[in-house]
Amino acid sequence: MQTEIVIAGFGGQGVLFAGQVLAYAAMDSGKHVTWFPSYGPEMRGGTANCTVIVADEDIGSLTVRNPQAVICLNLPSLDKYEPLVVKGGVLVLNRSLINRSANRTDLRVVEAPANELAEELGDKRLVNAVMLGALVEATGVLTMAAIQKALKDHLPAKHHDLLPANFTALEKGAEAARRTLAAQSA
Repeated sequence: MQTEIVIAGFGGQGVLFAGQVLAYAAMDSGKHVTWFPSYGPEMRGGTANCTVIVADEDIGSLTVRNPQAVICLNLPSLDKYEPLVVKGGVLVLNRSLINRSANRTDLRVVEAPANELAEELGDKRLVNAVMLGALVEATGVLTMAAIQKALKDHLPAKHHDLLPANFTALEKGAEAARRTLAAQSA
């Protein structure tokens, strides 16, 4: 099995870091993985995205035309990537910065007010962890325990004081995913 994921937003939203954590968690879980970042020269405020492929076997290509899942941290990302997600795929939307719902009805859409949830936790930098938690819950690509372990093992020791807040942010995202998916199936 192979799962192709795109994480997209503005530079400074933690797009690349979220992808790295996902890639480390996959690698540490014995999966084959690629992480391919892309960002403009502006870095902060410019566009940024990364592609993560998680597979049980060798990965044949870094190119992803139609991902199974996309995290959209802002409206331009939704506009760009919504048409590309495979039918039946997962679209995770940051409702704090996206003022519309998905246009497609053939996707599983997860909506999380990531900025508000991060601010409730006291750190706006946790937006990416909220969204990553929602993705993991909606896709099952990896376990939450694998993501938490990757954070603990790969976050520099000087930032380990941020682990509890990141773990809580992951769970807040997972809760948002459970809520929106339950509402869709009702």
